[in-house]
Amino acid sequence: MKRLLTTLAAPLLLVAASAAAETQEVYVYNWSEYMPESVLEQFTAETGIQVRYTTYDSNEAMYAKVKVLDGKGYDIVVPSTYYISKMRREGLLAPIDHTKLPHYTNLDPKLLDKPYDPGNQYSIPYLWGTTGIGVDARVVDPSTVTAWADLWRPELAGKLLLTNDMREVFHIGLRLKGFSGNSSKPEEIEAAYQALTELVPGVKVFNSDSPKMPYLAREVAAGMIWNGEAYQAQQEGADIRYIYPKEGVIIWADSLAIPKNAPNIDNAHRFIDFLLRPEIAKAISEEVGYATPNRAAVALLDEAVRNDRTVYPQEADLANGEFQLDVGEAITIYEKYWEKLKAGR
Repeated sequence: MKRLLTTLAAPLLLVAASAAAETQEVYVYNWSEYMPESVLEQFTAETGIQVRYTTYDSNEAMYAKVKVLDGKGYDIVVPSTYYISKMRREGLLAPIDHTKLPHYTNLDPKLLDKPYDPGNQYSIPYLWGTTGIGVDARVVDPSTVTAWADLWRPELAGKLLLTNDMREVFHIGLRLKGFSGNSSKPEEIEAAYQALTELVPGVKVFNSDSPKMPYLAREVAAGMIWNGEAYQAQQEGADIRYIYPKEGVIIWADSLAIPKNAPNIDNAHRFIDFLLRPEIAKAISEEVGYATPNRAAVALLDEAVRNDRTVYPQEADLANGEFQLDVGEAITIYEKYWEKLKAGR
């Protein structure tokens, strides 16, 4: 009887092993237009792990989905700086095992161990960049636009784009009034709101899915844009100039993180380490137009890309810039005024 059970068990184990091999997956939830399809295909070709890839257009949308799922359903998410600290504080992220990331040493120490995640216990930098001003040089003389304040000029009304990002939009209002873009003071946030009520009626479109598209379609002439989107528009033939506003550019980093109840944590680590390989990080940076935090990858980039100020800013461009940080309970004040701002448009 024992021999018969062993004989029967063997093919059953083979079937189970075969099924497991066929269902190797990693679920990735990322920003729109933020990872080349070729990278996903190469990962699957090398590992046999299928990438189930979906996208979002704002940190708020990503956070809400992860929150309602209680950290289940996705193996990788890509929050921006202040959402890393928020999600870490709320217990929505799983710790990352650095021993499973042999390519971690490729990362630039200048972009590690930041206040939003000391020791990078819960996040690994993926790409970094800035949010500045985009100007269509066919319509507006770029030399006349040097500051966030210039967006309030009457002749730009009806031709403006703002990202559909609450914190970014309030950043420009706060900096306009001389405050930190990370202010948690109610009176300062209200002052920014009052300034923005004068700007928003002249906004043609809010777009955080692909801000370059309204520029390419010549629907807008100026406004906010991410540096990578400006770079992509330039590669597609648009005369878009990217400007670092004198009040201070928004600096951000988007990082790879693992939700606390991710179904495939080992595969998530394999995927992260794959993205940290120099040739893979190089391919990503070149296609999507954002700066890589990977020093080994930067060394592989074409000189023209490394020296392109739209993608890789100079120190002077970042002089007054700020990383976005978690504002804690003050976020409810931002949300209140953001709803009023959008409703009154």
